[in-house]
Amino acid sequence: MKLKEVDRTAMQAWSPAQNHPIYLATGTSAQQLDATFSTSASLEIFEFDLSDPSLDMKSCATFSSSHRYHKLIWGPHKMDSKGNVSGVLIAGGENGNIILYDPSKIIAGDKEVVIAQNDKHTGPVRALDVNIFQTNLVASGANESEIYIWDLNNFATPMTPGAKTQPPEDISCVAWNRQVQHILASASPSGRATVWDLRKNEPIIKVSDHSNRMHCSGLAWHPDVATQMVLASEDDRLPVVQMWDLRFASSPLRVLENHARGILAIAWSMADPELLLSCGKDAKILCSNPNTGEVLYELPTNTQWCFDIQWCPRNPAVLSAASFDGRISVYSIMGGSADGLRQKQVDKLSSSFGNLDPFGTGQPLPPLQIPQQTAQHNIVLPLKKPPKWTRRPVGASFSFGGKLVTFENGRVQAQQGAEPHHHVFVSQVVTEEEFLRRSDQLQQVVRSQGFVSYCQKKIEASQTEFEKNVWSFLKVNFEDDSRGKYLELLGYRKEDLGKKIAVALSKVDGPALKDSDQVAQSDGEESPAAGEQLLGECIKEGKQESEFLPSAGGTFNISISGDIDGLITQALLTGNFESAVDLCLHDNRMADAIILAIAGGQELLAQTQKKYFAKSQSKITRLITAVVMKNWKEIVESCDLKNWREALAAVLTYAKPDEFSTLCDLLGTRLENEGDSLLQTQACLCYICAGNVEKLVACWTKAQDGSNPLSLQDLIEKVVILRKAVQLTQAMDTNTVGVLLAEKMSQYANLLAAQGSIAAALAFLPENTNQPNIVQLRDRLCKAQGQPIPGQESSKTPYDRQQLPKGRPGPVAGHTQMPRVPAQQYYPH
Repeated sequence: MKLKEVDRTAMQAWSPAQNHPIYLATGTSAQQLDATFSTSASLEIFEFDLSDPSLDMKSCATFSSSHRYHKLIWGPHKMDSKGNVSGVLIAGGENGNIILYDPSKIIAGDKEVVIAQNDKHTGPVRALDVNIFQTNLVASGANESEIYIWDLNNFATPMTPGAKTQPPEDISCVAWNRQVQHILASASPSGRATVWDLRKNEPIIKVSDHSNRMHCSGLAWHPDVATQMVLASEDDRLPVVQMWDLRFASSPLRVLENHARGILAIAWSMADPELLLSCGKDAKILCSNPNTGEVLYELPTNTQWCFDIQWCPRNPAVLSAASFDGRISVYSIMGGSADGLRQKQVDKLSSSFGNLDPFGTGQPLPPLQIPQQTAQHNIVLPLKKPPKWTRRPVGASFSFGGKLVTFENGRVQAQQGAEPHHHVFVSQVVTEEEFLRRSDQLQQVVRSQGFVSYCQKKIEASQTEFEKNVWSFLKVNFEDDSRGKYLELLGYRKEDLGKKIAVALSKVDGPALKDSDQVAQSDGEESPAAGEQLLGECIKEGKQESEFLPSAGGTFNISISGDIDGLITQALLTGNFESAVDLCLHDNRMADAIILAIAGGQELLAQTQKKYFAKSQSKITRLITAVVMKNWKEIVESCDLKNWREALAAVLTYAKPDEFSTLCDLLGTRLENEGDSLLQTQACLCYICAGNVEKLVACWTKAQDGSNPLSLQDLIEKVVILRKAVQLTQAMDTNTVGVLLAEKMSQYANLLAAQGSIAAALAFLPENTNQPNIVQLRDRLCKAQGQPIPGQESSKTPYDRQQLPKGRPGPVAGHTQMPRVPAQQYYPH
């Protein structure tokens, strides 16, 4: 694709790679005339600015010269470290002169821009090249086999590479070797090329084509291989580019026959040895791979010949071509379409007339109609291979399983026909060593079934009281009489309570009886003193006909009077326990009512208990009510959450197996919904008692920071142990995987996989879920392990399906083993 153009009939030279911005220097070409037959000459510098969308290049400076040029190069000699405009422009003139210009002074507009000049050569200087290792050394070639080596620091006296070749001939090309700084090559139109060793000051080898039709118009050394070079032929009878290897100098190593007519210039890319430019008298500019001869790119040019072609040293995708139609065109080999540029040229032409008819009618010009071309003329095929500079010289990428893949291009010099060396390194990256250690320890515990000792170690290593309580509760699941152990953890030891009761009973004497009398009175029951007083009053009034106080071994009277006692007596004599109980309750004789209700049967007892509790107002009435009525849900729902331990203790002591887990979940939910963060964390203990893994995960996630691997490891350890406890104490299906648990287990598996523990990741990944992210991860893990895709039976047994040790003691008498809610399953192998 064309980027810029300059309407000049000139030789060209790009600024060195160190220079920014990029400049293009042009010098009026010798032996060419324009339509005006002008003999003037100039040296001009243009700025290459891709931000400007127009085709025109901005002219920075022009210097009128008395010379026309056969060759122009721009060397980096004495360029400062910042890359400012510097270096030196070296021009080969018509009369054997070499002129050195200061480009910075040309751009600054100074009149004294010539650094030095020398006319030692005979005839025009057609060949120039700068040594890339010692930029102060410049080789030049002219007529009569003259080759000089110039030191820019001492320009007055040049050196020669050796004795002139015989017979004398013109030197059309010179080129410094790109790998060895003391090797120089020269070529002549006769088709012969000579390689010089400047240490010996003599030619070391000569190559030539035996057909005598090889007229050398171009010479270039291989950018990487020191012994290889190419020669271009200008002869229409042999329009080829020959690739020579000096180790086999008897004949060309390869011949590129892509041009139909003679080749006028070549240029080998320093950025990619597989890109060789050539332009010929067939009006083609081709970019070929000299190793294979394949044409990789053909630039879209007009029908004019190009006589000079150059790669841009700083931008490897850019090149420039000078043609005989008086134009220098700048192209990019990265492809594109020239339609937009063509339209800009048309617009530029139209604007020169000011949109008016140039013949004086004053009428606006109609829009210019551009003939539409077919698609094959508008589309420029892209480069067939990615250029070397677009390839990453080194790179790194993390792959699945914590693998770090790095690559770099080999430094070993490539041999002819051999593929370039690429070194790829695969290493395992482990960033969470403590995480892996604890995960491995957890897997070993599951395999060995050593849950009690594992929990005990966790208890001993706990940093906080809460963490210690959690592991203590988890440990209880694997011990006998788990409910009793839970009560002990809550602070209710049977032995301690028995001692306290014994001490209290031993003090039941006078003062204790008085206290009990006061309690009875507060509950509405009559004290003995009050009863005697009432009895005396009844005797005085004649209302009591007989005593109801039994005496040991004696007789007693049965009262059937009309008072309360008499009515109770009559009800009892007729077997009407319900009426007798109602009378006792009415007379606030609670003990008599309960005793009579027991004799009346369970239904009457239950009714009496309700009436009693409705009238009782003591501090522990609601607790006594729950104990007697077995209504623990009301206690769990209504108790002050500051007494959550007492509520959980009551549930542990009295709840039936079919309601135990529900009550624990209910208490845990109340704690979790409470605003107090401390109480929220205590909900985890309730969920452990209930065996509810999903709620434990949710509660723990809220209470803890789960952003780091070790925090997630803390959670998974508790989940795994609780899962094992549920499996040990229940015979129900536990294969269902909750959404939250599945998410956490997949996160855990991802972390393990990222650390290289593929087998462990697959072991912990839940199987009984169809969540897309888990299914995808499971497939990747299976492929990484070489295992069949899920759906086929695995030979390994999941942790939760392994045979458990038999003979585990069941719940002891007095404490029915609590059931578990269906918990979520995970399947580590």
